Amino acid sequence: MLIRNGCALLLACVAVLPSLAQDSTKTADETGFVSLFDGKSMNGWKVNENQTSWAVKDGMLVCQGERSHIFYVGDDKPFKNFHFKAEVMTEPNSNAGIYFHTKYQESGWPKYGFECQVNLSYKSDPRKTSSLYAVKDVLEPAAKDNEWYLQEIIVVGKKITLKVNGKTQVEYIEPDDQKAGSDFTRKLDEGTFALQAHDPGSKVYFRNIRVKRLD
Repeated sequence: MLIRNGCALLLACVAVLPSLAQDSTKTADETGFVSLFDGKSMNGWKVNENQTSWAVKDGMLVCQGERSHIFYVGDDKPFKNFHFKAEVMTEPNSNAGIYFHTKYQESGWPKYGFECQVNLSYKSDPRKTSSLYAVKDVLEPAAKDNEWYLQEIIVVGKKITLKVNGKTQVEYIEPDDQKAGSDFTRKLDEGTFALQAHDPGSKVYFRNIRVKRLD
């Protein structure tokens, strides 16, 4: 009886091990990450024009409406080198974006920083999700509408890496002689993050927004 009970206990422990390993890996992956969105309010964020284009619902930031950008303003210290993560879901024919190295402005398309495109099926723009907009574009969708995907943005020095669900979509190294110019001539510097509400026909959801500063 003792032997039988001992075997049962051993089998139970073995069955639990994979689960524990997965939890440990998840914890390791999130070490150093700080949440930027509390899931309940827009605390730490500032909407510029057309404030009704943004809402908080069921732990998500939801955008739909006239052009508007919501900027992260919860930390005065700018982000330079970092690893950013957010879960994103799009409805069909929707467009949005995630800006980084940007800064708050009252209206218009952000003049500073780079945009990570959010677009899986938007008909009027061929640049798909995880494009480094107008710098290094992706033309094939890496996920599906109505399903959550993980968008990662990693900046270290002059290198930008964009990933969807763990798969690298873009790697870009800025030329040493790069100079900021027109709307589509961007330059790595430092700044904050912004999410984009593109138009009334686009509806996009964001959640679990977090970042880790890198040396």
